[in-house]
Amino acid sequence: MPHFHIDYSPNLETRLDIAGLCVVVRDAAVQTGVFPLAGIRVRATPAAHVVMADGNPDHAFLDLSVRLREGRELEKRKAATSLIFAALEAYCADVMARSSFMLSMEMRNIDAELSPKASSIRDYL
Repeated sequence: MPHFHIDYSPNLETRLDIAGLCVVVRDAAVQTGVFPLAGIRVRATPAAHVVMADGNPDHAFLDLSVRLREGRELEKRKAATSLIFAALEAYCADVMARSSFMLSMEMRNIDAELSPKASSIRDYL
């Protein structure tokens, strides 16, 4: 049940195909072999208000936050983080090369006892 949430500065929308990025993240998550397809959720949200570094409005950022149910071994999470971040870096390479851009990612566990779930998506796959 991994949640992949991309926060980004709105000025990236003219520099990067955000919908395409969501597909890249989903595909990388599947490629790890760690996350079941039926549980993957990728969403992207532009930040309404952004101030970065010296306040130059040309600065941009993209942050991928991955939340997943606890129970996966640290080594598998590390490998998954490396693979997904490499896919992000490759997808964003042109933006990084041509502009002021910060790229980050964090993967963390969700406490299963405090995170109830219900889903019918497997009925439709």
